[in-house]
Amino acid sequence: MRLAIVFAVIALIAAGLGFYGLSDVSANFAKFFALIFAVLFVVALIAGARIFGGPSTV
Repeated sequence: MRLAIVFAVIALIAAGLGFYGLSDVSANFAKFFALIFAVLFVVALIAGARIFGGPSTV
């Protein structure tokens, strides 16, 4: 998630300074890393629920 935030900040600074090509590339990297984070987060949630048996019913 850090990389997504770093590239998003770079994209914002580059857009503010007028470097639109760099801004576009940085924004695409930020989207890519955010997507990878989201996919891995969902996989970890599913794997954790399977390993620990999910919510217990009392």
